Amino acid sequence: MDASERVEISGLKIDPELHALVETEILPGTGVEAAHYWDSLSRLIDDLQPKNRQLLNHRDTLQTQLDEWHREHRDNAFDVCAYRQFLTDIGYLQAEGDDFTIDTTNVDPEVAQIAGPQLVVPVDNARYALNAANARWASLYDALYGTDVIPRDDSATGTDYDPQRGAQVIAYSEQFLDRHFPLASGKHSEVSSYSLQATEQGHELAIELASGEATTLADNSAWVGYLTDGDSLSVVLLVHHKLHVEIQIDRQHPIGKEHAAGVKDILLESAITTIQDCEDSVSAVDAADKIQVYRNWLGIMKGTLEATFTKSGKDITRSLQPDRTYLTPSGETITLPGRSMLLVRNVGIHMYTDAVTTSDDEPIPEGFLDAMITAAAAMHDLQASGSVRNSKCGSIYIVKPKLHGPEEVAATVELFGRVETALGLSANTIKIGIMDEERRTSVNLKECIRQARNRVVFINTGFLDRTGDDIHSTMECGPMMPKMEIKNATWILAYEDANVDTGIATGLPGTGQIGKGMWTMPDRMSEMVDSKIGHPQSGATCAWVPSPTAATLHAMHYHQIDVPARQLDLAQREHGSVTAMLQPALAGDRTFSPEEIQRELDNNIQGILGYVVRWVDQGVGCSKVLDIHDIGLMEDRATLRISSQHVANWLHQGIATRAQIEETFRKMAAVVDQQNSSESGYRAMAQDYDGSTAFQAARDLVFEGKAEPNGYTERVLTTRRRQVKSAARA
Repeated sequence: MDASERVEISGLKIDPELHALVETEILPGTGVEAAHYWDSLSRLIDDLQPKNRQLLNHRDTLQTQLDEWHREHRDNAFDVCAYRQFLTDIGYLQAEGDDFTIDTTNVDPEVAQIAGPQLVVPVDNARYALNAANARWASLYDALYGTDVIPRDDSATGTDYDPQRGAQVIAYSEQFLDRHFPLASGKHSEVSSYSLQATEQGHELAIELASGEATTLADNSAWVGYLTDGDSLSVVLLVHHKLHVEIQIDRQHPIGKEHAAGVKDILLESAITTIQDCEDSVSAVDAADKIQVYRNWLGIMKGTLEATFTKSGKDITRSLQPDRTYLTPSGETITLPGRSMLLVRNVGIHMYTDAVTTSDDEPIPEGFLDAMITAAAAMHDLQASGSVRNSKCGSIYIVKPKLHGPEEVAATVELFGRVETALGLSANTIKIGIMDEERRTSVNLKECIRQARNRVVFINTGFLDRTGDDIHSTMECGPMMPKMEIKNATWILAYEDANVDTGIATGLPGTGQIGKGMWTMPDRMSEMVDSKIGHPQSGATCAWVPSPTAATLHAMHYHQIDVPARQLDLAQREHGSVTAMLQPALAGDRTFSPEEIQRELDNNIQGILGYVVRWVDQGVGCSKVLDIHDIGLMEDRATLRISSQHVANWLHQGIATRAQIEETFRKMAAVVDQQNSSESGYRAMAQDYDGSTAFQAARDLVFEGKAEPNGYTERVLTTRRRQVKSAARA
């Protein structure tokens, strides 16, 4: 865009469409005057941008010191104790202060008290954003029927309903009820009717078995509400571990009429919270992209966002679900949220944007703009101006990624305070979620939390980014073990435990979330159900899932595990070791065969190309990408960071040659092209390696990976994506 087309206000140059969005859609109704808004942003940039640059320069200085130390000690056995002392000497590892407890207030129960699944969704896609927001309630029947949790009968054909599979789904669901809502006698599979029985206090739940025996719930307090259809009971509302379950009854329904008690479905309270993401899962490289991100977030906060799409030949319009109201046993009414509690993830401090520039055309920190705009948009929710509410406690939840250590957390706290002042919000209205995904944060987590003790509501172990940062931080130390083996490295096991230990010790239970990472295989739900129970078992109050269906299945784990009780047990164990977290995942003296090297390169480079070609050519920031074995994996920039840094490490350490890597890129480009050959509009890479911007971007990520600050992928991706968009406009 020509600089002359920009709107100049308060020493800023603003993209005109962004300016219009703020002044005509975001600010009206907030009580914030436009002139004050832009002046506040300008002063915020003047005051805080130098500190932001200093923090980034400090990252580079520390990396230089790390590289020098590792080169000097390269030929010696790795001495983790000497390494820890070195990190202490340079201020990388900071001394822990006295114990403390966070004192964050006005936190909604979904964040503070309810343990359950968490979705992460790209907010630039309105349909996906709405699906995630509406994933608070979902059908257990559908989740079981449509996935591999119950093994499929390979002989079954067609798309019609399979009664045999349906019976298996119902049996599985009734076993779920028996485990968590047992009857005083009998089983849910033996129930012939659920009904209401009048009492002096209101009603009680009457249950009759096929034998004619009358029974009830073993714990009657689990029954908290109901709905009727005429004289018939239509919904039985239950609660366990603060998670609600609906037994839906309709004897006229195709499923219900075949069920002895008329049960047509069982709904689980599923995605308790959702992160609407402006960061790793989106491809937002310019003002136009950012406007889409901001407009969708605004629509959600106003309750007006809609998405229309075609499915099975029909146009469907999706909007936010209303709350759900029930009658209680005593005859009163209760209302439960119909939507997931929403947090919004801003970008990291290393990102800059030219959607707004200074008077001398310098881009500004993108996180400053994110904070000012996402908070202003959320004011519509705080003022209850829309048809639905997000936070009933008057808070705005912003997740801040890729922070390196306590100083950067403190800078973010200062930023949020300035935004609150600019928007006329009370102190600590904006809560912070700290993504514990960079090594300097994970080894200093207690002090990071201390810096945000008045507003922190969330910490999360980010295994993927933490691995990428670990590889980059120790690039000069030696070759890394193969990527998949790193999952069992000493530092990861210590990191996962220490994160929970620190969260418990600083008082997050009952006030905020302790989170765990993503299940990346959306088509392998049986494996997820078998393994992801480890997250609540670890003491985490939430864990990421790749879809609403996965959220419903993962919700069962939070009925199995009483997370607060588990946290009390874990509080007694020895705290996770910082020293162990500093042990790099080195291959040591291991010798790799040519076949092992090529297999690792094939796997990493195929994954890099499969993700990058969608990001650069199509602007898709998160999608299901086929791996080298044609297994669909949810990929975003965090997974890309690991793969590109791993190949860069093996190149730098001489495990693989540049020529070998170049040849692998060309070979794997053909593989990825074939995997995407049926996709309309896909641009093949192997037909013209030099002319494929996506192919060149993938190469850049590896061959420039060692020099790229902290091994981040955003600069390369953004630069190359802008080239594609510019060429399309030409």
